[in-house]
Amino acid sequence: MVSLSETIDLLNWLRQQCDEFVFLPAGVYVEQGEHSWPLTAQNPQDLTAKLEDGGHLVSLPKESAALANVIEVALVDFLLERLEALAGAAGQRGQERSYPDLEITGEAFGGGFHAVDVKMARLKKSGLQTQSRCTLYTGNTYFKWPTIRWPGMYRPFDDYSSHVDIIGLYRLDVGYRGRVRDLQLLVHEPWRIASKERSSTTREYIGAVMDVAALQDGRGEFSTEADFYRYWRAYQFRVPKAVERQLQKALREQGSRGD
Repeated sequence: MVSLSETIDLLNWLRQQCDEFVFLPAGVYVEQGEHSWPLTAQNPQDLTAKLEDGGHLVSLPKESAALANVIEVALVDFLLERLEALAGAAGQRGQERSYPDLEITGEAFGGGFHAVDVKMARLKKSGLQTQSRCTLYTGNTYFKWPTIRWPGMYRPFDDYSSHVDIIGLYRLDVGYRGRVRDLQLLVHEPWRIASKERSSTTREYIGAVMDVAALQDGRGEFSTEADFYRYWRAYQFRVPKAVERQLQKALREQGSRGD
């Protein structure tokens, strides 16, 4: 247990937890199988082999977004368990398709609210770059209007004392039922790994650098946090009608609460 007189550095705490996280899925369980009952096993390896022989296991998805979601859910579950065991700390999972993936609060981390977002990136065959840029923020909603609580968010962007990204780098092995090899988790403030490029040609996303060494070192394209915000807050993101409607609704709700 941690004394509440101590304040834990969130970045270091997350790095320690991520070092202990193990993602070793044996596959997706299928209820119907072909074998006699009862099924007995001597150890985990024996159980996996018998489940596979009996037709109970199929492969995880290899499509990047689907596979990333499986890893992210497992990691957030793991972190929530660790937070529950930590005195003076609390966490809650973010809402579906919103920011952040995990919200952390509590005296153990100095109070306030902290946004933790989880990203997964498949490596190129060389292992030197990611297949695509990780998305750090959605540029034309909560990032552009940080004092507004957007739909699906617990609070406005600026209400968070800190913003942290967990970047998972992995190698895809299509011959392996669990798909994920050599998973490495990196923990950084988003601005430290940010690029000056969007992560999508069709969506208004702020992208990270793709170089693995730069991601590992927290060596993006901005010298300071202020430079990052100055560049991306001035960026001319498209604001489609749907986003404008969301903004107007959020403004009305905020006005009715007297925020």
